Amino acid sequence: MEAPGRSAALEATNAAVLIKLNELYKEAIAHDGFAEIKVEIRILRRGQKEVILHCGKQYRFVVDYAPGN
Repeated sequence: MEAPGRSAALEATNAAVLIKLNELYKEAIAHDGFAEIKVEIRILRRGQKEVILHCGKQYRFVVDYAPGN
């Protein structure tokens, strides 16, 4: 069973990743040339994953996740 605040924390951390990904997409599409965005997701310890957004620089996030069935 999940802790009461865990789903709110899950949504907040995922929202930060999605906001950054959206920003990078807008920058890449506006760029006058070639652009590449890569998303890498690694399993960390139980209940956490590391999300790395590659787009010239690397943006790293550690997010909580609820394992699927």
